[in-house]
Amino acid sequence: MQGRLTSIALVQPALAAPKTYEKITVATEGAYAPWNFMGPDGKLGGYEIDLTHELCNRMKVKCDIVAQDWDGIIPGLNAGKYDAIVASMGVTPAREKVVAFSIPYTQAPNGFMTLKSSRLAGMPDLNKVFNLSKDEDAAKKEIAKLRPMLSGKILGVQSASTAANFADKYLKDFMEVREYKTIEQHNLDLQAGRVDLVMANITVLNKAASQPDMKDATLVGPRFLGGVIGVGTTNVALRKDDTDLKAMFDQAIKSVNDDGTNRRLMQKWFGLDLSPQN
Repeated sequence: MQGRLTSIALVQPALAAPKTYEKITVATEGAYAPWNFMGPDGKLGGYEIDLTHELCNRMKVKCDIVAQDWDGIIPGLNAGKYDAIVASMGVTPAREKVVAFSIPYTQAPNGFMTLKSSRLAGMPDLNKVFNLSKDEDAAKKEIAKLRPMLSGKILGVQSASTAANFADKYLKDFMEVREYKTIEQHNLDLQAGRVDLVMANITVLNKAASQPDMKDATLVGPRFLGGVIGVGTTNVALRKDDTDLKAMFDQAIKSVNDDGTNRRLMQKWFGLDLSPQN
């Protein structure tokens, strides 16, 4: 019996040692302030840039951070152009089919912004949050309530974003939806009166509305998360087979969440605590 067990053991494959990393490349968009942006000096800055450097320090790896257009950011990851995405990316069922996600490092819903001079500035239920995953019926009732006010209006969203997903499913039947390559582009069209309303993550809208050149902008109406928007968290995206790198990011994110480092970065860049809810 002992000899038989030994024979079986000899043919079993050895357990693979965890893959080690000395250097990784991380992609961000560079056009989603205050999360990530390209400064006047041509250098990347923002909350996620600071966070990425902190995570890399804790993982004890050298990180190169590169800018990548949003539309091609997931294909670039799976093509091997870089090893991870840190770009305010939310978890959605469609994305989960093609990439793996770390544990979350923030949680914030999507909302709307218009101009103070617009009739839409009176959109009700400011700051009220609807979760499409937990109670889609309540969210649909809210959208139905807003429909008379929004009908025929033009909404700007970033292409391939969770806001675009939401607009496609819930708003396109009664609003004209225009897609833009970047948040900055649809904000410029809002200022110029070419769109009536824009939708994006509330942190980005809040930052935009605080800028001198957007002083007539204001956040309005309810907020949404869950469903086609995702759970409202932002997570690092990785290739599905890079399980060891995912484990490293998970451990580093847990560390910055637990010791308060992440909250300090959030306060610096957002003035808000966007800590993920357990």
